Amino acid sequence: MSTRTVLGIDAAWTEREPSGVALISDDGSGWRLVEVAASYDGFFLASDGEPIVRHRGSLLDAKKIVTAVEGKTGSMPDLVAIDMPLSRVPIVARRFSDNLISSLYGARGGGTHTPSSTRPGRISDDLRAGFDEAGYRLALTELRGRDLIEVYPHPALIELAAADQRLPYKHSKIAKYWRQDLPAMRRQRLLEVWSGIITLLDGRIQGAKVALPLPAVDARGYEMKAFEDSLDAVICAWVGVCALDGRAKAYGDGESAIWVPTAIDQC
Repeated sequence: MSTRTVLGIDAAWTEREPSGVALISDDGSGWRLVEVAASYDGFFLASDGEPIVRHRGSLLDAKKIVTAVEGKTGSMPDLVAIDMPLSRVPIVARRFSDNLISSLYGARGGGTHTPSSTRPGRISDDLRAGFDEAGYRLALTELRGRDLIEVYPHPALIELAAADQRLPYKHSKIAKYWRQDLPAMRRQRLLEVWSGIITLLDGRIQGAKVALPLPAVDARGYEMKAFEDSLDAVICAWVGVCALDGRAKAYGDGESAIWVPTAIDQC
């Protein structure tokens, strides 16, 4: 059996914010986490052993990251799964795929954010075009080889955890999640949610728990955000696995589609 590889990217909607990256592969013995980083630079520089104290944003060269994956695994990725609005036409407002996901998951807190011509705007257009040039066409209904798909962690986690509501795992929203708790207790609750997500992922992707050690309860805000970005990237990669194994459904039309896992017990 040849090695299969999936690249997951938690892509930032602005040039300043970092984008998490996760690389997973299966050589026939099950999916394992090869590498995870809180930014593109972290992914590219990981082999150099130079620690990045604070991750920053940067624009992505699709061919560069595909080449980096090949260098790390010996093969190009079979699929790239990205958490960012992607479309075959310029995005100027909410898409059919956004409305469809919101109709299915909105009542459970899993509705999509509203994209526009400026956010993510050109970043999305360039990302999709770059991967298209690198040989990864945006897949809207079925996979045909090397593919690029759009994913969204909130509905994916609802399905993964069989949850009634979206999981409260965003660091920036902890004051909203647990209004009555003191800051230290909010942090502790967030770490417990993260721990639960990692346990679920580790049951499907070998090495996830080892590669994602929880930050300290008193970690700085940017350290918490870096962990969250890394976690989101692994979630993206996992959804990519589900799609590759035929256990994800594409919700959209001829312009865009958001892929969500199905048959969770088998992916």
